[in-house]
Amino acid sequence: MKKIILTILAGFFLLSAISLDVSAAKKSSKLSKEAITEMSDNIDKLTEKIYGRALLSPQDNETLIGIKIKLDNQMLVSSSTELAPLYYKAGNVYRLRDMKPEAIECYQTILENFSDTALAPKARAALETLGVTVTAPQSSEEESESDEGI
Repeated sequence: MKKIILTILAGFFLLSAISLDVSAAKKSSKLSKEAITEMSDNIDKLTEKIYGRALLSPQDNETLIGIKIKLDNQMLVSSSTELAPLYYKAGNVYRLRDMKPEAIECYQTILENFSDTALAPKARAALETLGVTVTAPQSSEEESESDEGI
């Protein structure tokens, strides 16, 4: 019974922390250069550990989750192209850790929000490597032509 109560309390505190992150992200319109650099450095450190075949500690996992939450919260406010490399790096870390759904989500975010960056073709290739069929979105002209043919 105590374990159940502790689990419920832990879940409540986690949800509270996430909602605070969302409200904080909505208040600030843009991540600072320092925050972006720190996230990039942290992802690079995690990548080095993975390539070195080291296990990620619980703190490393929290760091990765925190970065993903910050990125997603920032996307709620605005999609700055400086986020694309962070999503790509995070996707690579998830892919290397065999966390396919999370990796796919990161790469999809690049294709949906940063399709005009140099990382879009790399994200597309990574998705195809993961077995995801990627189709090019129709342009507005193609959509109107297909609507006329109906």
